Amino acid sequence: MISAHMAANAKTPPSTRSAARASSVDAPFAQRQSRLARAIADKNLDALLVTNPKDVGYLTGFLGGDSYLLCHAAASASGAAPAPTLVSDFRYKEELEPVEAAGLARVHIRSRSMVEAVCEVLEGAPTARIGVQGEQMTLAERASIQRRSRRKLVETVGLLGELRVVKDQSEVALIRKAVRIQEAALDAVLPTIKPGQSELDIAAKLEYEMKVRGSAEAGFQTIVAAGAAGSLPHYRPTAAKVRAGKPLLIDWGAVYRGYHADMTRTFTLGKWPQKVREIYDIVLEAHQQAAAALAPGRTTVEIDKVARVHIARHGYAEFFGHGLGHGIGLNGHEEPRLTNMLAPRPLAAGMVVTIEPGIYLPGVGGVRIEDDYLVTENGAECLCRMKKDAAWAVL
Repeated sequence: MISAHMAANAKTPPSTRSAARASSVDAPFAQRQSRLARAIADKNLDALLVTNPKDVGYLTGFLGGDSYLLCHAAASASGAAPAPTLVSDFRYKEELEPVEAAGLARVHIRSRSMVEAVCEVLEGAPTARIGVQGEQMTLAERASIQRRSRRKLVETVGLLGELRVVKDQSEVALIRKAVRIQEAALDAVLPTIKPGQSELDIAAKLEYEMKVRGSAEAGFQTIVAAGAAGSLPHYRPTAAKVRAGKPLLIDWGAVYRGYHADMTRTFTLGKWPQKVREIYDIVLEAHQQAAAALAPGRTTVEIDKVARVHIARHGYAEFFGHGLGHGIGLNGHEEPRLTNMLAPRPLAAGMVVTIEPGIYLPGVGGVRIEDDYLVTENGAECLCRMKKDAAWAVL
């Protein structure tokens, strides 16, 4: 059966539909491509084969996946580069029309394997040294393309990641929207949570509420951890029931137009258990102190240390074993990483990071409180509006 929506589309000429979608293409894509073109030239490469689907989306707005993008080097520091070529297949042909119409890429619809199609595109490209994404491409695919194309393939690592680490205004706006969606979703679910309800039931309702508000998918497997299960930082929900007088940890994330938000709140059903109430205040203070320290020039390790020292001062150092936070954007976890496990990295205005200290007590439960922050010129802005005090967190 053809739905009314499908019938309406069927009566609309493809060119009209493409033009309508093209109007939603954001200007920053061309700017991002120009920055990449200069970075490619700086690496003494003629081109870069982008195989990470999130990077393809970052450069063109197309997030359908199963597509590669051949990007060329800039002719000079200020010179332009030829439009990249996006290699895809028939499933995405119509979806890619506005990308091509906006001049963001030439679209090559393949009729053979991806490797054969890439080599076909390379035949007509004046490229000798081609960068490949070493963190993404398999050794077998790299060897096959190099053998068939007879081009020099050079491994690069993090080239696009470095461009993506500082968000532009359009990206921040999309992350804000994702935050609003997930906050509204949890607000809708909280009044429905009752003793005897399963973790899976709560998770399903929360993901439903995010989707009906515009989240294409959950950013990750929603964590709903009842009672002592909250001591497992990356717990997976089960049929276990929430109980009165016990804590409930919820870690959830929305995705809006490809961009992620990520938050955690810890609740209690009725009166707080004494030990959980004690660590709640410690975690909240650690969160607030670390957030207040966020600023350009401060390093990732410094910010992590602020929260870690506070938790250690109260005797719980061994119960906070993960990093303080991470970047968010087209990935739920990306650079920069706020952690003491990696080399320090200076923060810069435009980075968006989570702050999520936690204390996890086996057999008792855990407390984690997480919000998303935009590093600004003078400090940081919390993108989340939801409360996080202990009195509010009593259900």
